[in-house]
Amino acid sequence: MIWLSLSGLSALASGSRIAESCLDTLSGADTARKVMQKDIIDIFRQWKNKDKSDSSVRVSKIRSGKPIFSVVPAGGYTLSSGLTGSINVNTAFYTSNPKTTNISSITTNFIYSEYKQMTIPVQANIWTRDNNYNFLVDWRFFKYPQDTYGLGSDSKLSDATPLEYRHIRLHQFALKRIGKSFFVGLGFAYDKRWRIKKVDGQDNLNKDVEEYGLGTKSSSTGPVATVSYDSRTNSINPLKGFYTNMQFRPNMKSLGSTNSWQSLVIDVRRYFNLPRGSQNTLAFWNYNWLTIGKPPYLDLPATGWDPTNNTGRGYIQGRFRSTNLLYFESEYRFALTKNGLFGGVLFANAQSVSDWPSKSFRKVAPAGGLGIRIKVNKTSGANIGIDYGFGMDGSRGLFVNLGEVF
Repeated sequence: MIWLSLSGLSALASGSRIAESCLDTLSGADTARKVMQKDIIDIFRQWKNKDKSDSSVRVSKIRSGKPIFSVVPAGGYTLSSGLTGSINVNTAFYTSNPKTTNISSITTNFIYSEYKQMTIPVQANIWTRDNNYNFLVDWRFFKYPQDTYGLGSDSKLSDATPLEYRHIRLHQFALKRIGKSFFVGLGFAYDKRWRIKKVDGQDNLNKDVEEYGLGTKSSSTGPVATVSYDSRTNSINPLKGFYTNMQFRPNMKSLGSTNSWQSLVIDVRRYFNLPRGSQNTLAFWNYNWLTIGKPPYLDLPATGWDPTNNTGRGYIQGRFRSTNLLYFESEYRFALTKNGLFGGVLFANAQSVSDWPSKSFRKVAPAGGLGIRIKVNKTSGANIGIDYGFGMDGSRGLFVNLGEVF
């Protein structure tokens, strides 16, 4: 399986303290070493015989307050979609002084596949003066055929049932800073799916899907309460720091939900600069997705359906699904070249979904792998990540991201 994930595009300029990163780039005894760093832009400019040492010019453009536009075409291949092409447009800007305000961004993509799958997201991350407020928008439209394998930890690849459906996601949040790195906020989330059906010509539904209930349409609507802490100085590629985010979402029939149910998501990440003073990072990620009540089948926690679609490298998206999901991953990121152009990673993860209908955790699905990193922008630290992961029962694949996985 080869899987191209473009979700990392929105993270390249979203919520990271690029101002601090830029200051680091040109300050102190590290100046000479930082200027020697190279990225893809430097390589292209060398090919064109242009000035090689324009780091200060590029930093000043980011600091100037003017919007920075980028258009990125991309392509890939997956077993479930065939050839995939996309156009990705990103705008990054500051709403106030870059020394005290994080960079804001608006991103949209158009993604189309050989098998007529279509995804159109609009994502925004807006920071106000001195980071007092953070406004987040995640709007997406999916026309998205995908296999499902049933519920619980005993599902097998041979249990696959191809489904197709339309899905519109409208999530928006407002967070208020109440400390140096502490935020609280409220939001509203709306998910609607329709034209849900098994692919024409396929056999009957998977037994678990049939017993749980699929339906031809579903809605999940409700407010979202958020508590977040973030001490990272650069969320695009952290060397050190701590991040945690907790979201509670009660979906209410009175607001149009198919069923009344609740979800709690706990996302915790810790980064260590190891060895200290190097460009290497030891990172840990814990992602727990818990539900109460009876969510619609396609709203259940599942592999690769976190907001950035990055959990479970080594398994196809949707491989494990149930009412509760526990996930842990660790990764070591290290430089391969002194100029920072190439790096490498080693990673391992483990996920467990609850049995259904008992909701007990009985099995763990491990995975691991390795990958390379290619520096896209030395100022922000953004990389292209190309990872090969493998899991149980012959599961394996290539995973491509613009930006780090977490």
